[in-house]
Amino acid sequence: MNAQQLVSHYIDFFIAQGHAQITSASVIPENDPTVLFTTAGMHPLVPYLMGEKHPAGNRLVDFQRCVRTGDIDEVGDATHNTFFTMLGNWSLGDYFKKESITWSFDFLTGTLNIPLEMLAVTVYQGDDAVSRDDESAQLWMSLGVQEQRIAYLGKADNWWGPVGETGPCGPDTEIFYWTGEGNAPEVFDPENELWVEVWNNVFMEYNKNADGTFTPLTRKNVDTGMGLERILMALQGKNVVYDIDLFQPIIGTIETITGETYGVGQQSTESMRVIADHLRTATVMIADGIVPSNKDQGYVLRRLIRRSVRHARKLGVEQAQELLVAVSATCISTLEFMYPHLRDQQSAIANALVVEGAKFERTLQKGLKELHKIWEKKAEITGDDAFNLYQSYGFPLEITEEVAQEFGQQVDHGVFRKQFEQHQNTSRAGAEKKFAGGLADHSAETVRLHTATHLLHRALKNILGEDVEQKGSNITPQRLRFDFNYAEKLTDEQKQAIEDMVNEQIKKELPVHFEEITPEEAKARGAIGYFDDKYATLGNKLKVYFVGDDEQGYFSSEICGGPHVENTRELEHFTLKKEEACSAGVRRIKATVSANKP
Repeated sequence: MNAQQLVSHYIDFFIAQGHAQITSASVIPENDPTVLFTTAGMHPLVPYLMGEKHPAGNRLVDFQRCVRTGDIDEVGDATHNTFFTMLGNWSLGDYFKKESITWSFDFLTGTLNIPLEMLAVTVYQGDDAVSRDDESAQLWMSLGVQEQRIAYLGKADNWWGPVGETGPCGPDTEIFYWTGEGNAPEVFDPENELWVEVWNNVFMEYNKNADGTFTPLTRKNVDTGMGLERILMALQGKNVVYDIDLFQPIIGTIETITGETYGVGQQSTESMRVIADHLRTATVMIADGIVPSNKDQGYVLRRLIRRSVRHARKLGVEQAQELLVAVSATCISTLEFMYPHLRDQQSAIANALVVEGAKFERTLQKGLKELHKIWEKKAEITGDDAFNLYQSYGFPLEITEEVAQEFGQQVDHGVFRKQFEQHQNTSRAGAEKKFAGGLADHSAETVRLHTATHLLHRALKNILGEDVEQKGSNITPQRLRFDFNYAEKLTDEQKQAIEDMVNEQIKKELPVHFEEITPEEAKARGAIGYFDDKYATLGNKLKVYFVGDDEQGYFSSEICGGPHVENTRELEHFTLKKEEACSAGVRRIKATVSANKP
Protein backbone atom coordinates (compact mmCIF):
# COMPACT_ATOMS: atom_id res chain seq x y z
CA MET A 1 0.00 0.00 0.00
CA ASN A 2 1.44 3.35 -0.99
CA ALA A 3 1.17 6.63 0.90
CA GLN A 4 -1.67 8.07 -1.16
CA GLN A 5 -3.77 4.94 -0.73
CA LEU A 6 -3.15 4.87 3.02
CA VAL A 7 -4.14 8.51 3.51
CA SER A 8 -7.27 8.02 1.42
CA HIS A 9 -8.28 4.91 3.37
CA TYR A 10 -7.71 6.67 6.68
CA ILE A 11 -9.77 9.74 5.84
CA ASP A 12 -12.57 7.68 4.27
CA PHE A 13 -12.72 5.35 7.28
CA PHE A 14 -13.28 8.14 9.77
CA ILE A 15 -15.62 10.09 7.55
CA ALA A 16 -17.74 6.93 7.55
CA GLN A 17 -17.73 7.16 11.36
CA GLY A 18 -19.20 10.66 11.24
CA HIS A 19 -15.99 12.71 11.26
CA ALA A 20 -15.56 15.91 9.25
CA GLN A 21 -12.28 16.26 7.39
CA ILE A 22 -10.30 19.41 8.14
CA THR A 23 -7.25 20.55 6.20
CA SER A 24 -3.69 20.69 7.47
CA ALA A 25 -2.66 23.93 9.14
CA SER A 26 0.69 25.65 8.54
CA VAL A 27 3.87 24.39 10.18
CA ILE A 28 4.02 27.85 11.78
CA PRO A 29 1.88 27.65 14.94
CA GLU A 30 -0.84 30.25 15.25
CA ASN A 31 -0.65 32.20 18.52
CA ASP A 32 1.31 29.49 20.32
CA PRO A 33 4.34 30.88 22.17
CA THR A 34 5.61 27.51 23.28
CA VAL A 35 7.00 26.05 20.05
CA LEU A 36 8.64 27.25 16.86
CA PHE A 37 6.75 24.76 14.73
CA THR A 38 3.58 22.70 14.63
CA THR A 39 4.98 19.51 16.15
CA ALA A 40 1.80 17.42 16.46
CA GLY A 41 -1.63 17.09 14.91
CA MET A 42 -3.27 18.50 18.01
CA HIS A 43 -1.50 21.90 17.93
CA PRO A 44 -3.92 23.64 15.54
CA LEU A 45 -6.85 22.22 17.55
CA VAL A 46 -5.79 23.40 21.00
CA PRO A 47 -8.49 26.11 21.28
CA TYR A 48 -11.13 23.49 20.53
CA LEU A 49 -9.67 20.91 22.90
CA MET A 50 -9.77 23.66 25.55
CA GLY A 51 -13.48 24.25 24.99
CA GLU A 52 -13.96 26.47 21.92
CA LYS A 53 -16.60 25.24 19.47
CA HIS A 54 -15.23 23.97 16.15
CA PRO A 55 -17.14 25.03 13.00
CA ALA A 56 -16.94 21.51 11.57
CA GLY A 57 -18.46 19.80 14.61
CA ASN A 58 -17.32 17.47 17.39
CA ARG A 59 -15.75 14.69 15.30
CA LEU A 60 -12.75 15.65 13.20
CA VAL A 61 -10.15 13.88 11.04
CA ASP A 62 -7.13 15.17 9.12
CA PHE A 63 -3.52 14.77 8.07
CA GLN A 64 -1.28 17.49 9.52
CA ARG A 65 2.17 18.53 8.39
CA CYS A 66 4.57 18.69 11.34
CA VAL A 67 8.18 19.66 12.01
CA ARG A 68 10.33 18.54 14.94
CA THR A 69 13.88 19.82 15.17
CA GLY A 70 15.18 18.38 18.43
CA ASP A 71 17.01 15.56 16.66
CA ILE A 72 18.45 17.34 13.60
CA ASP A 73 21.89 15.95 14.34
CA GLU A 74 20.46 12.39 14.36
CA VAL A 75 19.02 12.68 10.84
CA GLY A 76 20.83 10.28 8.55
CA ASP A 77 20.14 7.19 10.62
CA ALA A 78 17.31 4.74 9.91
CA THR A 79 14.39 6.51 11.56
CA HIS A 80 14.81 10.24 12.28
CA ASN A 81 13.00 12.89 10.23
CA THR A 82 12.47 16.61 10.80
CA PHE A 83 9.30 16.82 8.68
CA PHE A 84 6.52 14.25 8.88
CA THR A 85 2.77 13.92 8.43
CA MET A 86 0.54 13.01 11.37
CA LEU A 87 -2.81 11.32 10.74
CA GLY A 88 -5.30 12.20 13.45
CA ASN A 89 -8.91 11.93 14.55
CA TRP A 90 -10.58 13.78 17.42
CA SER A 91 -13.63 13.75 19.61
CA LEU A 92 -14.48 17.11 21.17
CA GLY A 93 -16.75 16.05 24.02
CA ASP A 94 -18.42 13.34 21.90
CA TYR A 95 -17.30 9.68 21.87
CA PHE A 96 -14.66 8.30 24.21
CA LYS A 97 -12.53 5.21 24.88
CA LYS A 98 -14.79 2.47 23.52
CA GLU A 99 -15.30 4.05 20.11
CA SER A 100 -11.73 5.32 19.81
CA ILE A 101 -10.08 2.00 20.64
CA THR A 102 -12.54 -0.02 18.56
CA TRP A 103 -12.11 2.17 15.48
CA SER A 104 -8.31 2.11 15.77
CA PHE A 105 -8.41 -1.67 15.99
CA ASP A 106 -10.85 -1.98 13.08
CA PHE A 107 -8.78 0.31 10.86
CA LEU A 108 -5.51 -1.52 11.51
CA THR A 109 -6.81 -5.10 11.34
CA GLY A 110 -9.69 -4.57 8.93
CA THR A 111 -8.88 -1.77 6.48
CA LEU A 112 -5.10 -2.29 6.53
CA ASN A 113 -5.28 -6.08 7.06
CA ILE A 114 -2.56 -6.09 9.73
CA PRO A 115 -2.65 -9.44 11.55
CA LEU A 116 -3.66 -9.20 15.18
CA GLU A 117 -0.62 -11.32 16.02
CA MET A 118 1.63 -8.41 14.94
CA LEU A 119 0.12 -5.92 17.40
CA ALA A 120 0.59 -5.05 21.07
CA VAL A 121 -0.54 -2.16 23.26
CA THR A 122 0.41 -0.18 26.36
CA VAL A 123 -1.98 1.40 28.85
CA TYR A 124 -1.57 3.57 31.94
CA GLN A 125 -0.54 1.59 35.04
CA GLY A 126 -1.98 4.04 37.58
CA ASP A 127 -0.56 5.65 40.70
CA ASP A 128 -1.72 7.01 44.05
CA ALA A 129 -3.58 9.90 42.38
CA VAL A 130 -5.23 8.15 39.40
CA SER A 131 -6.18 4.48 39.17
CA ARG A 132 -4.99 2.08 36.47
CA ASP A 133 -6.72 2.38 33.11
CA ASP A 134 -8.43 -1.00 33.30
CA GLU A 135 -11.21 0.24 31.01
CA SER A 136 -8.82 0.54 28.06
CA ALA A 137 -7.18 -2.79 28.85
CA GLN A 138 -10.56 -4.56 28.99
CA LEU A 139 -11.58 -2.98 25.68
CA TRP A 140 -8.41 -4.26 24.01
CA MET A 141 -8.94 -7.76 25.38
CA SER A 142 -12.57 -7.76 24.22
CA LEU A 143 -11.26 -7.13 20.69
CA GLY A 144 -8.98 -10.17 20.89
CA VAL A 145 -5.67 -8.73 22.15
CA GLN A 146 -4.10 -11.27 24.48
CA GLU A 147 -3.34 -10.14 28.03
CA GLN A 148 0.37 -10.89 27.58
CA ARG A 149 0.38 -8.37 24.71
CA ILE A 150 -0.72 -5.56 27.04
CA ALA A 151 1.90 -3.67 29.04
CA TYR A 152 1.08 -1.28 31.89
CA LEU A 153 3.40 1.75 32.00
CA GLY A 154 3.66 4.90 34.08
CA LYS A 155 3.15 8.59 33.46
CA ALA A 156 6.39 8.97 31.51
CA ASP A 157 5.03 6.66 28.81
CA ASN A 158 1.24 6.60 28.97
CA TRP A 159 0.02 9.94 30.24
CA TRP A 160 -0.61 13.27 28.53
CA GLY A 161 -0.59 16.70 30.16
CA PRO A 162 -1.45 18.99 31.63
CA VAL A 163 0.39 21.61 29.56
CA GLY A 164 1.13 23.66 32.69
CA GLU A 165 0.86 23.03 36.39
CA THR A 166 -2.91 22.56 36.12
CA GLY A 167 -5.48 21.76 33.44
CA PRO A 168 -6.87 18.96 31.26
CA CYS A 169 -4.89 15.73 31.15
CA GLY A 170 -5.34 11.99 31.02
CA PRO A 171 -4.02 8.54 30.17
CA ASP A 172 -3.23 7.29 26.71
CA THR A 173 -2.99 3.91 25.07
CA GLU A 174 -0.32 3.25 22.45
CA ILE A 175 -0.40 0.65 19.69
CA PHE A 176 2.79 -1.15 18.61
CA TYR A 177 3.65 -3.15 15.49
CA TRP A 178 6.22 -5.97 15.34
CA THR A 179 8.99 -5.17 12.82
CA GLY A 180 11.29 -8.11 13.51
CA GLU A 181 11.71 -11.19 11.38
CA GLY A 182 9.42 -14.14 11.95
CA ASN A 183 6.57 -14.34 14.41
CA ALA A 184 6.22 -11.69 17.10
CA PRO A 185 7.04 -12.80 20.68
CA GLU A 186 4.00 -14.00 22.57
CA VAL A 187 4.84 -11.71 25.50
CA PHE A 188 5.07 -8.01 24.67
CA ASP A 189 8.24 -6.31 25.90
CA PRO A 190 7.95 -2.53 25.30
CA GLU A 191 11.73 -2.22 25.77
CA ASN A 192 12.28 -4.33 22.65
CA GLU A 193 12.93 -1.77 19.87
CA LEU A 194 11.57 -4.13 17.24
CA TRP A 195 8.14 -3.21 18.60
CA VAL A 196 7.47 0.17 16.94
CA GLU A 197 4.73 2.52 18.13
CA VAL A 198 2.35 3.38 15.29
CA TRP A 199 -0.67 4.98 16.97
CA ASN A 200 -1.39 6.89 20.16
CA ASN A 201 -4.88 7.51 21.58
CA VAL A 202 -5.01 10.18 24.30
CA PHE A 203 -8.01 10.34 26.62
CA MET A 204 -8.37 13.77 28.25
CA GLU A 205 -10.61 12.82 31.16
CA TYR A 206 -9.14 14.62 34.20
CA ASN A 207 -8.40 18.12 35.37
CA LYS A 208 -5.26 18.47 37.49
CA ASN A 209 -5.88 20.88 40.35
CA ALA A 210 -3.41 23.23 42.03
CA ASP A 211 -3.17 20.91 45.05
CA GLY A 212 -2.07 18.00 42.85
CA THR A 213 -5.38 16.16 42.90
CA PHE A 214 -7.29 15.09 39.79
CA THR A 215 -10.97 15.75 39.11
CA PRO A 216 -12.90 13.95 36.33
CA LEU A 217 -13.82 16.30 33.49
CA THR A 218 -17.44 16.78 32.49
CA ARG A 219 -16.38 17.34 28.86
CA LYS A 220 -13.93 14.63 27.80
CA ASN A 221 -11.88 14.71 24.60
CA VAL A 222 -10.05 12.15 22.48
CA ASP A 223 -6.89 13.08 20.57
CA THR A 224 -5.19 10.48 18.39
CA GLY A 225 -2.08 10.53 16.26
CA MET A 226 -0.53 8.08 13.80
CA GLY A 227 2.69 8.98 11.99
CA LEU A 228 2.27 8.45 8.26
CA GLU A 229 5.90 7.64 7.58
CA ARG A 230 6.08 5.22 10.50
CA ILE A 231 2.97 3.22 9.60
CA LEU A 232 4.17 3.09 5.98
CA MET A 233 7.40 1.47 7.18
CA ALA A 234 5.30 -1.25 8.79
CA LEU A 235 2.98 -1.74 5.83
CA GLN A 236 5.78 -1.72 3.25
CA GLY A 237 8.02 -4.03 5.28
CA LYS A 238 10.84 -1.51 5.67
CA ASN A 239 13.22 -1.00 8.58
CA VAL A 240 14.49 2.35 7.28
CA VAL A 241 12.15 5.29 6.80
CA TYR A 242 14.05 6.44 3.68
CA ASP A 243 13.11 3.18 1.96
CA ILE A 244 9.36 3.96 1.86
CA ASP A 245 7.65 5.27 -1.26
CA LEU A 246 7.55 8.89 -0.02
CA PHE A 247 11.37 9.03 0.03
CA GLN A 248 12.58 6.75 -2.75
CA PRO A 249 11.96 9.20 -5.65
CA ILE A 250 13.85 11.87 -3.68
CA ILE A 251 16.77 9.51 -3.11
CA GLY A 252 16.68 8.70 -6.83
CA THR A 253 17.04 12.36 -7.77
CA ILE A 254 20.05 12.70 -5.47
CA GLU A 255 21.63 9.60 -7.03
CA THR A 256 21.17 11.01 -10.53
CA ILE A 257 22.80 14.35 -9.72
CA THR A 258 25.65 13.04 -7.57
CA GLY A 259 26.40 9.82 -9.40
CA GLU A 260 26.47 8.01 -6.06
CA THR A 261 24.50 4.85 -5.30
CA TYR A 262 22.25 4.80 -2.26
CA GLY A 263 23.06 1.99 0.17
CA VAL A 264 26.65 1.63 -1.01
CA GLY A 265 28.92 3.20 1.57
CA GLN A 266 27.75 4.34 4.98
CA GLN A 267 28.91 7.97 4.66
CA SER A 268 27.37 8.60 1.25
CA THR A 269 24.12 6.89 2.29
CA GLU A 270 23.86 9.06 5.40
CA SER A 271 24.52 12.20 3.35
CA MET A 272 21.77 11.27 0.90
CA ARG A 273 19.34 10.77 3.76
CA VAL A 274 20.24 14.13 5.30
CA ILE A 275 19.72 15.92 1.97
CA ALA A 276 16.42 14.12 1.35
CA ASP A 277 15.07 14.91 4.82
CA HIS A 278 16.32 18.48 5.09
CA LEU A 279 15.21 19.62 1.66
CA ARG A 280 11.80 18.00 2.14
CA THR A 281 11.44 20.00 5.35
CA ALA A 282 12.81 23.20 3.79
CA THR A 283 10.36 22.88 0.90
CA VAL A 284 7.40 22.74 3.28
CA MET A 285 8.73 25.56 5.47
CA ILE A 286 9.27 27.96 2.56
CA ALA A 287 5.83 27.18 1.14
CA ASP A 288 4.35 28.15 4.52
CA GLY A 289 6.06 31.54 4.41
CA ILE A 290 9.30 30.97 6.33
CA VAL A 291 12.40 32.65 4.92
CA PRO A 292 16.02 31.93 5.89
CA SER A 293 17.25 34.24 8.66
CA ASN A 294 19.21 34.26 11.89
CA LYS A 295 16.16 34.05 14.16
CA ASP A 296 13.57 31.47 15.17
CA GLN A 297 12.00 29.48 12.31
CA GLY A 298 14.19 31.24 9.75
CA TYR A 299 17.32 30.13 11.56
CA VAL A 300 16.21 26.50 11.52
CA LEU A 301 15.44 26.76 7.80
CA ARG A 302 18.85 28.29 7.12
CA ARG A 303 20.50 25.48 9.08
CA LEU A 304 18.64 22.80 7.11
CA ILE A 305 19.60 24.30 3.74
CA ARG A 306 23.22 24.78 4.74
CA ARG A 307 23.49 21.24 6.11
CA SER A 308 22.14 20.04 2.75
CA VAL A 309 24.86 22.00 0.94
CA ARG A 310 27.51 20.57 3.24
CA HIS A 311 26.38 17.02 2.58
CA ALA A 312 26.20 17.72 -1.15
CA ARG A 313 29.89 18.69 -0.96
CA LYS A 314 30.58 15.35 0.72
CA LEU A 315 29.01 13.70 -2.31
CA GLY A 316 31.27 15.69 -4.67
CA VAL A 317 28.84 18.50 -5.56
CA GLU A 318 30.71 21.80 -5.22
CA GLN A 319 27.95 24.09 -6.53
CA ALA A 320 24.80 22.76 -4.90
CA GLN A 321 22.08 25.08 -6.21
CA GLU A 322 21.06 22.72 -9.01
CA LEU A 323 20.75 19.86 -6.55
CA LEU A 324 18.71 21.97 -4.10
CA VAL A 325 16.17 22.91 -6.76
CA ALA A 326 15.91 19.45 -8.35
CA VAL A 327 15.49 17.63 -5.04
CA SER A 328 12.90 20.16 -3.88
CA ALA A 329 10.92 19.62 -7.09
CA THR A 330 10.84 15.88 -6.41
CA CYS A 331 9.77 16.54 -2.82
CA ILE A 332 6.83 18.53 -4.18
CA SER A 333 5.89 15.68 -6.51
CA THR A 334 5.78 13.20 -3.64
CA LEU A 335 3.78 15.45 -1.30
CA GLU A 336 1.38 17.43 -3.48
CA PHE A 337 -1.41 14.84 -3.19
CA MET A 338 -1.69 16.00 0.42
CA TYR A 339 -0.35 19.54 0.15
CA PRO A 340 -1.22 20.99 -3.29
CA HIS A 341 -0.09 24.47 -2.23
CA LEU A 342 3.51 23.25 -2.57
CA ARG A 343 3.15 23.18 -6.36
CA ASP A 344 1.78 26.72 -6.35
CA GLN A 345 4.83 27.88 -4.42
CA GLN A 346 7.41 25.92 -6.42
CA SER A 347 9.03 28.99 -8.00
CA ALA A 348 9.32 30.82 -4.67
CA ILE A 349 10.74 27.69 -3.03
CA ALA A 350 13.37 27.27 -5.75
CA ASN A 351 14.36 30.93 -5.56
CA ALA A 352 14.77 30.85 -1.76
CA LEU A 353 16.93 27.71 -1.99
CA VAL A 354 19.17 29.18 -4.71
CA VAL A 355 19.65 32.46 -2.84
CA GLU A 356 20.47 30.77 0.47
CA GLY A 357 22.70 28.21 -1.22
CA ALA A 358 24.66 31.01 -2.87
CA LYS A 359 24.97 32.87 0.44
CA PHE A 360 26.43 29.79 2.05
CA GLU A 361 28.89 29.34 -0.79
CA ARG A 362 30.12 32.89 -0.09
CA THR A 363 30.29 32.04 3.62
CA LEU A 364 32.46 29.06 2.82
CA GLN A 365 34.81 31.20 0.74
CA LYS A 366 35.08 33.77 3.54
CA GLY A 367 35.73 31.03 6.09
CA LEU A 368 38.46 29.55 3.93
CA LYS A 369 40.21 32.93 3.78
CA GLU A 370 40.03 33.24 7.58
CA LEU A 371 41.31 29.69 7.97
CA HIS A 372 44.36 30.42 5.82
CA LYS A 373 45.03 33.61 7.80
CA ILE A 374 45.03 31.56 11.01
CA TRP A 375 47.54 29.11 9.54
CA GLU A 376 49.80 31.86 8.19
CA LYS A 377 49.79 33.56 11.61
CA LYS A 378 50.59 30.62 13.89
CA ALA A 379 51.13 27.54 11.69
CA GLU A 380 48.44 25.54 13.47
CA ILE A 381 44.65 25.21 13.62
CA THR A 382 43.38 24.42 17.09
CA GLY A 383 40.04 23.07 18.28
CA ASP A 384 39.26 26.58 19.55
CA ASP A 385 39.98 27.99 16.09
CA ALA A 386 37.68 25.42 14.52
CA PHE A 387 34.85 26.31 16.88
CA ASN A 388 35.32 30.06 16.44
CA LEU A 389 35.08 29.63 12.67
CA TYR A 390 31.96 27.54 13.13
CA GLN A 391 30.35 30.04 15.53
CA SER A 392 31.34 33.19 13.63
CA TYR A 393 30.90 32.08 10.03
CA GLY A 394 28.92 28.86 10.18
CA PHE A 395 32.06 27.23 8.79
CA PRO A 396 31.72 23.43 9.02
CA LEU A 397 34.17 21.45 11.14
CA GLU A 398 34.73 18.86 8.42
CA ILE A 399 35.95 21.53 5.97
CA THR A 400 38.30 22.92 8.62
CA GLU A 401 39.58 19.37 9.03
CA GLU A 402 40.09 18.98 5.28
CA VAL A 403 42.24 22.12 5.15
CA ALA A 404 44.13 21.15 8.29
CA GLN A 405 44.95 17.77 6.77
CA GLU A 406 46.38 19.53 3.73
CA PHE A 407 48.72 21.33 6.16
CA GLY A 408 49.63 18.00 7.74
CA GLN A 409 47.85 18.36 11.09
CA GLN A 410 44.73 17.15 12.92
CA VAL A 411 42.10 19.32 14.61
CA ASP A 412 41.54 18.56 18.31
CA HIS A 413 38.01 17.10 18.29
CA GLY A 414 37.78 17.09 22.07
CA VAL A 415 38.26 20.85 22.38
CA PHE A 416 35.81 21.55 19.56
CA ARG A 417 33.23 19.17 21.02
CA LYS A 418 33.51 20.74 24.47
CA GLN A 419 32.95 24.23 23.07
CA PHE A 420 30.15 23.01 20.83
CA GLU A 421 28.29 21.25 23.66
CA GLN A 422 28.59 24.33 25.87
CA HIS A 423 27.15 26.41 23.01
CA GLN A 424 24.30 23.93 22.55
CA ASN A 425 23.44 23.89 26.25
CA THR A 426 23.35 27.68 26.35
CA SER A 427 21.12 27.84 23.28
CA ARG A 428 18.84 25.11 24.59
CA ALA A 429 18.45 26.84 27.95
CA GLY A 430 17.56 30.06 26.19
CA ALA A 431 15.02 28.30 24.02
CA GLU A 432 13.45 26.56 27.00
CA LYS A 433 13.14 29.90 28.78
CA LYS A 434 11.77 31.57 25.68
CA PHE A 435 9.16 28.95 25.06
CA ALA A 436 8.36 28.03 28.66
CA GLY A 437 4.80 27.84 29.88
CA GLY A 438 3.39 24.78 28.18
CA LEU A 439 1.40 24.28 25.03
CA ALA A 440 -0.74 27.26 23.99
CA ASP A 441 -1.01 29.06 27.29
CA HIS A 442 -4.62 30.22 27.62
CA SER A 443 -4.13 32.41 30.68
CA ALA A 444 -6.02 35.67 31.02
CA GLU A 445 -2.86 37.55 29.99
CA THR A 446 -2.39 35.67 26.72
CA VAL A 447 -6.09 35.92 25.89
CA ARG A 448 -5.90 39.71 26.29
CA LEU A 449 -2.79 39.89 24.13
CA HIS A 450 -4.37 37.60 21.56
CA THR A 451 -7.25 40.04 21.20
CA ALA A 452 -4.77 42.93 20.99
CA THR A 453 -3.17 41.34 17.91
CA HIS A 454 -6.51 41.65 16.11
CA LEU A 455 -6.69 45.36 16.92
CA LEU A 456 -3.05 45.80 15.92
CA HIS A 457 -3.53 43.97 12.62
CA ARG A 458 -6.47 46.20 11.67
CA ALA A 459 -4.63 49.35 12.76
CA LEU A 460 -1.62 48.41 10.62
CA LYS A 461 -3.86 47.99 7.59
CA ASN A 462 -5.63 51.28 8.25
CA ILE A 463 -2.40 53.26 8.63
CA LEU A 464 0.10 51.47 6.38
CA GLY A 465 -2.27 50.11 3.73
CA GLU A 466 -4.52 47.13 3.06
CA ASP A 467 -1.62 45.18 1.53
CA VAL A 468 -0.21 44.61 5.02
CA GLU A 469 -0.71 40.99 6.07
CA GLN A 470 0.23 39.01 9.16
CA LYS A 471 3.34 36.88 8.64
CA GLY A 472 3.51 35.35 12.09
CA SER A 473 2.78 35.94 15.74
CA ASN A 474 4.07 34.81 19.10
CA ILE A 475 2.32 35.49 22.39
CA THR A 476 3.61 34.98 25.90
CA PRO A 477 1.95 36.13 29.12
CA GLN A 478 4.27 39.16 29.06
CA ARG A 479 3.99 40.47 25.49
CA LEU A 480 2.78 39.97 21.95
CA ARG A 481 5.02 39.74 18.91
CA PHE A 482 3.50 40.41 15.50
CA ASP A 483 5.25 40.01 12.13
CA PHE A 484 3.90 41.69 8.99
CA ASN A 485 5.01 42.48 5.46
CA TYR A 486 6.27 46.04 4.97
CA ALA A 487 9.31 47.25 3.06
CA GLU A 488 10.36 50.20 5.22
CA LYS A 489 11.11 51.02 8.82
CA LEU A 490 8.12 52.64 10.50
CA THR A 491 8.44 56.32 11.38
CA ASP A 492 7.85 57.55 14.91
CA GLU A 493 4.65 59.18 13.65
CA GLN A 494 3.39 55.90 12.20
CA LYS A 495 4.15 53.98 15.39
CA GLN A 496 2.37 56.57 17.49
CA ALA A 497 -0.63 56.55 15.17
CA ILE A 498 -0.85 52.74 15.41
CA GLU A 499 -0.65 52.78 19.19
CA ASP A 500 -3.23 55.58 19.42
CA MET A 501 -5.67 53.75 17.12
CA VAL A 502 -5.52 50.56 19.18
CA ASN A 503 -6.02 52.47 22.43
CA GLU A 504 -8.93 54.34 20.91
CA GLN A 505 -10.73 51.00 20.39
CA ILE A 506 -9.92 49.97 23.97
CA LYS A 507 -11.40 53.20 25.32
CA LYS A 508 -14.56 52.68 23.26
CA GLU A 509 -15.19 49.47 25.24
CA LEU A 510 -16.16 47.55 22.11
CA PRO A 511 -17.82 44.14 22.44
CA VAL A 512 -16.05 41.09 21.03
CA HIS A 513 -17.94 38.09 19.67
CA PHE A 514 -17.59 35.36 17.07
CA GLU A 515 -19.89 34.02 14.38
CA GLU A 516 -19.72 30.83 12.32
CA ILE A 517 -20.27 31.95 8.73
CA THR A 518 -19.46 30.86 5.19
CA PRO A 519 -16.25 32.00 3.48
CA GLU A 520 -18.36 34.03 1.04
CA GLU A 521 -20.10 35.89 3.84
CA ALA A 522 -16.81 36.43 5.65
CA LYS A 523 -15.31 38.01 2.53
CA ALA A 524 -18.37 40.20 2.06
CA ARG A 525 -18.08 41.41 5.66
CA GLY A 526 -14.39 42.30 5.26
CA ALA A 527 -12.91 39.55 7.41
CA ILE A 528 -9.11 39.28 7.46
CA GLY A 529 -7.81 35.79 6.74
CA TYR A 530 -6.57 33.32 4.16
CA PHE A 531 -9.46 32.14 2.01
CA ASP A 532 -7.79 29.06 0.61
CA ASP A 533 -9.07 25.54 0.00
CA LYS A 534 -8.94 24.55 3.66
CA TYR A 535 -12.21 26.34 4.42
CA ALA A 536 -14.05 24.07 2.03
CA THR A 537 -13.38 21.24 4.47
CA LEU A 538 -14.89 22.95 7.50
CA GLY A 539 -18.49 22.15 6.71
CA ASN A 540 -18.49 25.37 4.63
CA LYS A 541 -18.31 27.38 7.86
CA LEU A 542 -15.48 29.21 9.57
CA LYS A 543 -15.10 31.10 12.82
CA VAL A 544 -14.80 34.90 12.58
CA TYR A 545 -14.21 37.16 15.57
CA PHE A 546 -15.76 40.65 15.37
CA VAL A 547 -14.68 43.67 17.42
CA GLY A 548 -17.41 46.32 17.56
CA ASP A 549 -21.13 46.25 16.83
CA ASP A 550 -23.60 46.52 13.96
CA GLU A 551 -24.72 50.06 14.79
CA GLN A 552 -21.33 51.76 14.75
CA GLY A 553 -19.65 49.26 12.46
CA TYR A 554 -16.98 46.68 13.24
CA PHE A 555 -13.43 47.87 13.75
CA SER A 556 -12.01 44.39 13.19
CA SER A 557 -13.24 41.10 11.75
CA GLU A 558 -10.76 38.24 11.51
CA ILE A 559 -10.77 34.49 11.01
CA CYS A 560 -9.54 32.91 14.24
CA GLY A 561 -10.12 29.94 16.53
CA GLY A 562 -10.00 32.08 19.68
CA PRO A 563 -10.21 32.54 22.60
CA HIS A 564 -10.66 36.31 23.10
CA VAL A 565 -11.86 38.79 25.71
CA GLU A 566 -15.53 39.78 25.71
CA ASN A 567 -14.88 43.54 25.63
CA THR A 568 -11.88 45.64 24.62
CA ARG A 569 -11.91 47.44 27.99
CA GLU A 570 -10.28 44.30 29.41
CA LEU A 571 -7.09 45.24 27.53
CA GLU A 572 -6.80 48.47 29.57
CA HIS A 573 -3.88 50.06 27.66
CA PHE A 574 -1.80 49.06 24.62
CA THR A 575 1.89 50.00 24.40
CA LEU A 576 3.99 49.51 21.27
CA LYS A 577 7.39 48.63 22.73
CA LYS A 578 9.54 47.96 19.68
CA GLU A 579 9.46 47.85 15.89
CA GLU A 580 12.29 46.21 13.95
CA ALA A 581 13.23 44.24 10.85
CA CYS A 582 12.51 40.52 11.04
CA SER A 583 13.65 39.35 7.59
CA ALA A 584 13.64 40.71 4.05
CA GLY A 585 10.42 42.65 3.58
CA VAL A 586 9.05 41.62 6.98
CA ARG A 587 8.82 43.89 10.05
CA ARG A 588 8.19 42.89 13.68
CA ILE A 589 6.29 44.70 16.43
CA LYS A 590 6.49 43.85 20.11
CA ALA A 591 3.79 45.25 22.38
CA THR A 592 2.14 44.85 25.77
CA VAL A 593 -1.23 45.50 27.39
CA SER A 594 -1.33 46.81 30.93
CA ALA A 595 -3.35 48.82 33.42
CA ASN A 596 -0.31 51.03 33.95
CA LYS A 597 0.25 53.57 31.19
CA PRO A 598 3.92 54.32 30.46
